[in-house]
Amino acid sequence: MTATLSRPAVRTTPTTQPRRTGSRRRLPFAKAFVTFLLLPLCVLMVFPFVWLLLTSLRPQNTVFSGPFFPHSLTGAAYANAWTSIGFPLHFWNSLWITTVTVLGVTIFATLSGYAFAKLDFPFKNVLYVLLLTTLMMPSTALIIPLYLELKSIGLLNNQGGLLILYISGSAPFSMFLMRAFFSTLPDELVEAARVDGSSELAIFARVILPLARPGVATVVIFQFLQTWNEFLMANTILQDTDKLPLQPVLFTLTGQYSTDWPTLTAGLTLSIIPVVVVYVRMQNQFVAGMTLGAVK
Repeated sequence: MTATLSRPAVRTTPTTQPRRTGSRRRLPFAKAFVTFLLLPLCVLMVFPFVWLLLTSLRPQNTVFSGPFFPHSLTGAAYANAWTSIGFPLHFWNSLWITTVTVLGVTIFATLSGYAFAKLDFPFKNVLYVLLLTTLMMPSTALIIPLYLELKSIGLLNNQGGLLILYISGSAPFSMFLMRAFFSTLPDELVEAARVDGSSELAIFARVILPLARPGVATVVIFQFLQTWNEFLMANTILQDTDKLPLQPVLFTLTGQYSTDWPTLTAGLTLSIIPVVVVYVRMQNQFVAGMTLGAVK
């Protein structure tokens, strides 16, 4: 005769969850406070662009006397800006000068950044400090020496000379960004590739560079924006009007006594389009580069 043994019932006590009512109450208040701070800032930042766009679409006699939102819109200023200053020619000048500059700076910055971050060579720290000291000199203080140097080598009033100034002047800062980014990548990847017999150029091209896409995107956006909007060097080095990029030509629309504001703002609105396109296409990589140490 078998006896059945019954197990004692295990009494379970309900687990008490910590109350977070205080944090839940504080969270909407924090969001509201942040929104309250950011909304005026957003309005302040967007207002110049909205004024620029509306001015380019309104009649000239209502720029400063009419309401903020014009009663009638017209696109005559865009047609005038397209034909009066030779917009297609100077837009093309800006486009190819900026493209070549971005490519040159990206190549020099990535190669030198990798060398300073992952390679050992004589006078490494000395050369790095010398390159960083070039960032301490304001560009306006170098205009006269650079002007005389380009004149002595026959590159004055030459777009090739302007490219040399753009690339050499922007490469140190971009190199500094890429070196900081390459330093965040593990050295074990480079050592493993070296053990497999890869050359340094193959390691750079096949292992390190694909991982550095956010840093490269950061350099591309910064350099594109800087070169596209550059005015002083281009206006000083180039005397031939047909060789000028877009920004110095747009400046000629401002008169001493009167200015055609709709035409000027229409030209400026058209000049903004490439910058917006580049940023929108690369914004994800740009944000990743900012957060992963490209500007550390």
